[in-house]
Amino acid sequence: MVCRALGNVRLFSNVNRFIRHYNKFKALNLKSNIISILVLTLPLIPLSIVRYNSIVKGKPSLTENKVYNIKNCGAKDDDRTVNTVVIQKVIDSCSANGGGTVLIPQGTFVSGALFIKPGVNLEIQKGGVLKGSVNIDDYPRQMTRIEGHLQMWRPALINAKGIHQLCISGGGEINGSGRPFWKLFYDTRTKVAGTANLDVDRPRLMFIEDSHDVKISGINFKDSGFWNLHLYRDKNVIVENCRFEAAHRSKPDDHAPSSDGIDVDSSQDIFISKCYFAVGDDDIALKGTKGPFAMNDKDSPPVERIRIADCVFEAGGGVVTCGSEATIVRDVTIERCVARGVNVLRLKLRPDTPQQYENISLSDITMSGKSQLLKVSPWTQYFDLKGQQPPSSLIKNISIKNVKGDCATLGEVKGTAKTTIHPIQLTNVTLAVATVNLSDSTFKNIALKNVVINGKAFTATR
Repeated sequence: MVCRALGNVRLFSNVNRFIRHYNKFKALNLKSNIISILVLTLPLIPLSIVRYNSIVKGKPSLTENKVYNIKNCGAKDDDRTVNTVVIQKVIDSCSANGGGTVLIPQGTFVSGALFIKPGVNLEIQKGGVLKGSVNIDDYPRQMTRIEGHLQMWRPALINAKGIHQLCISGGGEINGSGRPFWKLFYDTRTKVAGTANLDVDRPRLMFIEDSHDVKISGINFKDSGFWNLHLYRDKNVIVENCRFEAAHRSKPDDHAPSSDGIDVDSSQDIFISKCYFAVGDDDIALKGTKGPFAMNDKDSPPVERIRIADCVFEAGGGVVTCGSEATIVRDVTIERCVARGVNVLRLKLRPDTPQQYENISLSDITMSGKSQLLKVSPWTQYFDLKGQQPPSSLIKNISIKNVKGDCATLGEVKGTAKTTIHPIQLTNVTLAVATVNLSDSTFKNIALKNVVINGKAFTATR
């Protein structure tokens, strides 16, 4: 049933296109020629008619009638047997026979890297667990997008490339068995000075690439070895009613390094709603690429039109973080979210990368715990100018309004030497703050309206 909602995107898109074309014809006095209108617009609507029958009238499509239960096909739910070959054969068979749904029933099914094929949806039933193997060799190296570039690295547990109208749903769990990978990373970093993130192979939980009209609903992402959900060059993606959880307490014994909740990488039109986050790194990261030539990277289009609503953030590096690698991020809306001990907005400014962060709006945010409302500052991890002069960056049209609760500090606003920061708007903010620490240099970058801190009106006076 969840998958059927995907069709609405196509249905309404095609109807709107029909209306726009009709209006054009009307303006050209073609209203009376109904045959002309139908002939010219007919190619736009057949898919809508089909989807109307399957969605609005409740008639399932052929693929929705086909369910492939992996247990019935030979997969073992003993939390021990590695079922990669069996499950992949089920996926391949489902695709080859016209598509359908691959079902993970109740039980714990261990697997290595899996690759979704065209026409295949994935459902994980409540009580069902797809559990990642702890053997890194079950994730064979391949060329993949990671940290803003392509390189030979490990695939995710679930991978989908060029899979459109994909639905991954259910009330079950995808578990990365992350603890051995976390321990290996921290042990390596202790032994080898300068160990970088990608020096220690660790699998992501899910990687969706070059896909559009995707819906991920009701899944619990747990204990990923690396990032949880990585969206790269995707369009029209809905992520709803999901949970993202990984160890987030003391390092190294109870902490999951690089366990970002969702990484929106060079993607557009992404809607994240009613999700829960408690991870060891950024909760939602908006990413692109890095370096002085980043704007020329055709593999890294802007991150645009991102909406985040009605989510709860229990632990992590920030409700929304732009970076660590990012170029253009714009038209982002965050609303009706709860941040408990989590920084709200984090803008990382790389001195080696030209960056534009613009049109970012946050509203109706409730804060509590040891956190910051706003953190804008340089980020120099893996800094490399490649012999070039430092590039310029721009921050503009950032607004934060209707914020209440308590936090540790308001935060900081500090750019690199070549960053232009337009005033950040704070409106209707009422907070109990442990330390009011905005420096004089910060005030020129913040515009205040109806801001009450610790029961008193807060202004830009020194």
